[in-house]
Amino acid sequence: MTGQPVLAADVGGTQMRAALVDTVGHVVLRRSAPTPAEAHVPGALIDLLRTVAAEDAHGTASHAVVGLPGAVDYDAGRLLWAPHLPESWPRQLSRSALTEQLGLAVHIANDADLAAVGEAFFGAGADSSDVAYITISTGIGAGVVHGRRLLHGRRSLAEVGHTVIDWRAWREGRPSTLEELGSGSGVARLAVEQGMGTMSAREVAVAAANGDATALGVWQGAIAACASGVTNLVMAFYPNIVVIGGGMGRREDLFLPLRDLVQRRAQHFPSDLSIVTSILDDDAALVGAAAWIAAVDP
Repeated sequence: MTGQPVLAADVGGTQMRAALVDTVGHVVLRRSAPTPAEAHVPGALIDLLRTVAAEDAHGTASHAVVGLPGAVDYDAGRLLWAPHLPESWPRQLSRSALTEQLGLAVHIANDADLAAVGEAFFGAGADSSDVAYITISTGIGAGVVHGRRLLHGRRSLAEVGHTVIDWRAWREGRPSTLEELGSGSGVARLAVEQGMGTMSAREVAVAAANGDATALGVWQGAIAACASGVTNLVMAFYPNIVVIGGGMGRREDLFLPLRDLVQRRAQHFPSDLSIVTSILDDDAALVGAAAWIAAVDP
């Protein structure tokens, strides 16, 4: 390893992970902890980051990159909103506050943007010029890298998880977004609505594979929702590769029929488009920290 490692964090709705990542994208140390559901302050995240930073056998971190599951104001360096984090956290997760508490420079990133950078520089998109990344998990997020530069404005872009894919339901105030209809939380809600009781998305997928007609309908609906989301992502940003990650997105029983459905509607797609699963898996955002400054600095 050459140079100082980067302190990286990937904060999800259920789990927080922190790591030291070397300059070529290797995770040399990682730790994890549950994301508190009701904590008023993000102290558990700060403690986790401090614990990893203190384990300096791999060198002292040069800076930190913290990936958060929501919209980010990159100019102000703060989280705007995050539907899967405790309500008070967005007000406290800022570049200035974390820099003060950790004692080193901190960059705030949208988690899907950070994972997109990881896949574009070190993962499935490393040989491609224009990379779109979408994660299908508890929620759905996306990020886009063109010419090894993350696409962003003052705020994070490519929030496809919150785009409307069912305008009739949207008009009536019912669940209508890609995340509401295609994510793990969306599948779990639909299972309850269909009388299946409380089930995780994985349990719905298993029931569908075992021939449960109701579960199959819910699962196929999620596939169609995700396929429409990927299609919208391609048409909005015209990448030459789409990388699909997340616990649901990497499942063959979702990815393969999703890809087939998207490719059947590919009339206006780039001729060199490929759709693949993530090769960095859950480490994509952590690895992205190693190239974050290169991808976002002018």
